[in-house]
Amino acid sequence: MKFIEGGICAVRGVRAGGVKAGKTGLAVVQAEGNAAGVYTRNRVIAAPLVVTREHITRTGRLAGVIVNSGNANAFTGEQGLADAETMVSEIASRLGVDMELIGVASTGVVGRRLDIGWISAHLDEALDSMGVDAGASMRAARAIMTTDTVPKEIAIEMDSGIRIAGIAKGAGMIEPNMGTMLAFVYTDAKVSPDVLQSCLNVAVDRSFNMVVVDGDTSTNDMVLLTATGKSGIIPETSDLQAGLDLVLIALAKMIAADGEGATRLIESRVTGAATTEDARLAAKAIVRSPLVKSAIFGKDPNWGRIVVAAGYSGADMDQTKISLSFSGGTEVVELVKDGKVVSNDEDILAQLKAIMAQDEIVIITDLGMGHESATAWGCDLTYDYVRINAEYTT
Repeated sequence: MKFIEGGICAVRGVRAGGVKAGKTGLAVVQAEGNAAGVYTRNRVIAAPLVVTREHITRTGRLAGVIVNSGNANAFTGEQGLADAETMVSEIASRLGVDMELIGVASTGVVGRRLDIGWISAHLDEALDSMGVDAGASMRAARAIMTTDTVPKEIAIEMDSGIRIAGIAKGAGMIEPNMGTMLAFVYTDAKVSPDVLQSCLNVAVDRSFNMVVVDGDTSTNDMVLLTATGKSGIIPETSDLQAGLDLVLIALAKMIAADGEGATRLIESRVTGAATTEDARLAAKAIVRSPLVKSAIFGKDPNWGRIVVAAGYSGADMDQTKISLSFSGGTEVVELVKDGKVVSNDEDILAQLKAIMAQDEIVIITDLGMGHESATAWGCDLTYDYVRINAEYTT
């Protein structure tokens, strides 16, 4: 496997483009093939998600996707559904494909009617910007951003020759089952819809479902996977799964690192759990905790907060068996071993504080209860998070 340039346009059969004007954007991706999707579990479901899910359920395929940023088109009733269908109709007409082969997605403010006039007025501009190069992929990635500070994209080529790539957006309202995030993933492998759906479910569970920024679940979360088949290669399912896992985990980490106001990426590794679910519960509780997140922001070596979070996570644990350490890459500081505090002297706490000042921090928690493990990703909680969300619509 190797990383390659080009974003989603590195995948054979994918064309992309987009336009961005302030907080408002419009992206278009054309790629025809078998498709699968994973969606929010919020009971309040945005109109574009309803439309897209119906299309993929009915056909098992996509020929294109249209995405707007700046307005979620959520909690907008029948008018919202009509606006989503208008977006579908307009792009389907331009691309010359059936409406049921179009996916539609939106992200932004909830509860306000979509400015369908702006979208219609800028659709031709978005289409004119389409291409099959790295710049085209980047235009699409930028067009779907809201409070993101950087675009998110990745492309890889597996040893088998298939390519897998994705773009994503997301910075806030993240967790527990995906977040205010959209991801559009493509492969040029020849894969059936059933295999695509199975692999996507697993990959999402290992990646986007293990990201926590603030504990809120959005109305618009959507991950779409399309297989163009243009490589002519039918991969081993395990090969496809490994590549898809890698791409989605990379995008998930980009989302966590770009959490609203974030200054540090936190990786929570839990080992020694009795069950995989216990490991997931503990790992996510640690990166969800406002006390842990704010301590890391302040570089405060108050490591007891991690033990507390693991204890209330719901995971089976015995405080006499837990071990805890922090890592900033090459340096590791051990804080607890088999339920006993290693040291709280000034040198140890100074080492911990230095690790907490790094851009990426790894928290390793061994529950000592079994052999299962899980990893979750999050970010620190900063003053800017409050500012961004206090001023979101103003």
